[in-house]
Amino acid sequence: MEQYKQEFIEFMVESDVLKFGDFTLKSGRKSPFFMNAGAYVTGTQLRRLGEYYARAIHDNYGLDFDVLFGPAYKGIPLSVATTMAISELYGKDIRYCSNRKEVKDHGDIGILLGSRLKDGDRVVIIEDVTTSGKSIEETFPILKAQGSVEIKGMMVSLNRMEVGKAGQKSALDEIRDLYGFPTSAIVTMDEVVEHLYNRECMGRIIINDTLKTAIDAYYKMYGIR
Repeated sequence: MEQYKQEFIEFMVESDVLKFGDFTLKSGRKSPFFMNAGAYVTGTQLRRLGEYYARAIHDNYGLDFDVLFGPAYKGIPLSVATTMAISELYGKDIRYCSNRKEVKDHGDIGILLGSRLKDGDRVVIIEDVTTSGKSIEETFPILKAQGSVEIKGMMVSLNRMEVGKAGQKSALDEIRDLYGFPTSAIVTMDEVVEHLYNRECMGRIIINDTLKTAIDAYYKMYGIR
């Protein structure tokens, strides 16, 4: 596993973004882990987060694209932080773009924030985590309505590796097959478990034998492994 992935896993734990315990998800599933990207709240955290996204995008899609699109609302700071990181790490200027939840009819009118999209633009979509694909259902038509744009791929921070709505593939794989562009994540839950199992982080063991058993049981019910 790449060094930046190992660092990112520990960063999620240190930032209280990735938690372990007993959680009830929006889907109703009882999960032994939970991720909340809204817990990234400081400038230092957002700077580091943008760097991890930038490295993952570079490794998976290269830098041959024009716009980084972050669906509202959590995708807005992600797209801003990551375009800054791409500039700093690789010397490449990428435009950022996000959507509004409501169309603005005065001043800076329209559905988009940041850069406008034009014919020929190559776009990478950035999100925190995808469990159902609902945000893409909402934003994909918006992207396509702006002109003849090419979606080069989608990057999320964590692939939960559980079955999506159809019950056979992960949500990321469902999006890939439905919309026809590649999807990827900075890390997968397999990599998280591999790195944290019986290993000390922040002075304690994060995933011990008991928690590992609970995670294995969860994936036996809902996983795509």
